[in-house]
Amino acid sequence: MTHYLEFEKSLAEIEGKAEELRAMAAKSEGMDVEKEAKALDKKAATMLKDLYGDLTPWRKCQVARHPERPHCLDYIEALFTEYTPLAGDRNFADDHAVMGGLARLEDRPVMVIGHEKGNNTSSRIERNFGMARPEGYRKAIRLMDMADRFGLPVVTLVDTPGAYPGKGAEERGQSEAIARSTQKCLSLGVPSVSVIIGEGGSGGAVAFATANRVAMLEHSVYSVISPEGCASILWKDAEKMREAAEALRLTAQDLHKLGVIDRIIPEPLGGAQRDTDGTIAKVGTEIGKLLKQLDGKSRDQLIADRRKKYLQMGSKGLAN
Repeated sequence: MTHYLEFEKSLAEIEGKAEELRAMAAKSEGMDVEKEAKALDKKAATMLKDLYGDLTPWRKCQVARHPERPHCLDYIEALFTEYTPLAGDRNFADDHAVMGGLARLEDRPVMVIGHEKGNNTSSRIERNFGMARPEGYRKAIRLMDMADRFGLPVVTLVDTPGAYPGKGAEERGQSEAIARSTQKCLSLGVPSVSVIIGEGGSGGAVAFATANRVAMLEHSVYSVISPEGCASILWKDAEKMREAAEALRLTAQDLHKLGVIDRIIPEPLGGAQRDTDGTIAKVGTEIGKLLKQLDGKSRDQLIADRRKKYLQMGSKGLAN
């Protein structure tokens, strides 16, 4: 069953009517409704184009959080071969919100790391809805260390509302783990590419996305705080999330103008969930292109490239 977002209710009604007509025709021999159904399909296509032609930042947040949007595991299964998952931080536990391991991308050995939200109730609980604990970031550090030792490029897939803010996580050093993961990203002597595939929330995202090259899917978001959290702090009212989303400049388009990201990866009309295979293929192609840009660079050049990128961040947008 297709999941529709709040602003897609009118679209849901039209597509639902077309499905009902075809279902009735399938049960009633000789009943021909294809002409009416096609008319509804055409109306739905026009409405979909209008809805997604100029999405507000808040609506982009809703699309980025769509439960049927492809997640990290979907990308790994489709794009990477010989994937060997590596678990645990060798200190406390294995965090299922963070997955990663050795793999091949177009026959090139890489280390892939990402946030996994899960795709049903049980897996979302197991994965803590993509919110990593300290052991998740320490696992990522361990995998990045391994990649650095063996000269493997690091590919990260970011999709998290933010790091888990629970008491246990704070007691085990959540902020320190995030900081060390970010530091490890900056000090890598191998090429690093990151893609925001859904939500890029706060330090929990930065800890993976501090890469030589950063790309975002067209309707993904990347921000220092969620719109609801921002609204609660600034206006003491979480219902002002629409105004907060505008102010945060969290869309791929705004962040590209600011120089925070390097590429925007187009999504199919209606969002990544409407063509999962096509979206994943585009992401794979873009990762390959970005890695090729970094080929031939020495360890010092890669570190300097990354340092320069982050020191200049934001100056492009401010100059305009």
